[in-house]
Amino acid sequence: MHNTFGTLFTLTTFGESHGAAIGGIVDGMPAGIDIDMEFIQSELNRRKPGQSKITTDRKEDDQVEMLSGIFEGKSTGAPIGFIVRNKSHRSQDYENIRDLFRPSHADYTYYKKYGIRDYRGGGRSSARITLARVVAGALARLVLNKYGITIQAYTSQVGSISLDRDYKQYDLTKTEENAVRCPDPDKASEMERLIAQVKKEGDTVGGVITCVIKGVPIGLGEPEFGKLHAQLGAAMLTINAVKGFEYGEGFAGTSWRGSEQNDHFILSPNSENTDEQAITTRTNHSGGIQGGLSNGEDIYFRVAFKPVATLLMEQETVDINGKEAKIDVRGSHDPCVLPRAVPIVESMAAMTILDALLFYNSEKM
Repeated sequence: MHNTFGTLFTLTTFGESHGAAIGGIVDGMPAGIDIDMEFIQSELNRRKPGQSKITTDRKEDDQVEMLSGIFEGKSTGAPIGFIVRNKSHRSQDYENIRDLFRPSHADYTYYKKYGIRDYRGGGRSSARITLARVVAGALARLVLNKYGITIQAYTSQVGSISLDRDYKQYDLTKTEENAVRCPDPDKASEMERLIAQVKKEGDTVGGVITCVIKGVPIGLGEPEFGKLHAQLGAAMLTINAVKGFEYGEGFAGTSWRGSEQNDHFILSPNSENTDEQAITTRTNHSGGIQGGLSNGEDIYFRVAFKPVATLLMEQETVDINGKEAKIDVRGSHDPCVLPRAVPIVESMAAMTILDALLFYNSEKM
């Protein structure tokens, strides 16, 4: 099951960076959901290469083709199969490294595990495979929309340039107004200049993506080994180049005292208009999750991405025979993965939340 994500809502992916197509099978999609193909394609467009001067110049339309599980515009409850055909791969760009291991890539570990060296853009380990997650995540979001659950991610740091305010202080609807996908236009301009400079030097830079999930009901997650934050963390750590995950105040909160960290319970200001007194918290340092279960507040977390490992400069390495060598990588590569990773983070969050929601609903039956 190492190519399958999820338990009740699952995604199984297939394909390689320079193969005929990338695709997947989504199982567990509830029946009767309106399948908005324009929305699914727009999500793929946010992830696709060549969308701005600070991303890879590989040109792919990334048009999704649905193969099954949909009838007259609605999900049938059967598995949904889909493919996205590769059209612009240039395998010849990788001929010079067919026997070389690229530093900090999966080349060596894949070779030792499987005994096969697919040098064409990383083969199965390529970040191009993540487009299948975006399709599945878009499908999941179509279901979550019915429950009023929304997911918004944005670039909050590139290199040493970072947003210094709480997510509530920003208008997150502005995230798509710039190439970096940062809701602060001034910081976005700084980030874009940094990425452009790094690209010019043939180098790369990392950063952080913040994600906010609103409208999650109380009780999603399992109390012991299926804690909701553990599920989210595991999902994010499957994304290429991710090196860290924290939710709520995370590591910053370790320097606080308990009297500063605790989220005090209060009656919701809206509870007087209902038959039941609703409880909320005055603050949300817990990040919307307590005891491994969602508490009804906003869930927010941060995902750390390392600099892309492919550098357009000469580096030291060894070949498959263990001899020292120099490697000079060509081809199309991102100087910073953050702008295109925003929809991937949202998609993994959507699949995780929907999977937990389906469990939650089954437990209530």
